[in-house]
Amino acid sequence: MATRPIEIGPAGIQAARTIESLRLARGLSQHQLAERCTALGRPLTNIALSRTERTRRRCDIDDLVTIAAALGIPPAALLPQWTDLSVTSRSAAVQEALLG
Repeated sequence: MATRPIEIGPAGIQAARTIESLRLARGLSQHQLAERCTALGRPLTNIALSRTERTRRRCDIDDLVTIAAALGIPPAALLPQWTDLSVTSRSAAVQEALLG
């Protein structure tokens, strides 16, 4: 049975856009950012970075943390800020269910 790739959701799309915009703001090429990630111990090619920015490749947590470090920012800066009331409500409901 063939498996389908998991679709990239809104958080992944936002992270990809943020990575690209911060990279460009710092005057880095994809190749330079990929080299920085590799130097930090997480080998990343410029092709993988390009695919991540174009949402053709999922960015796992290890990539996200390394890319953030290579950009000189905390990893949370690459994640969307959830201000949508429905997300907040669901989060509160989950927290209440877990904590009782």
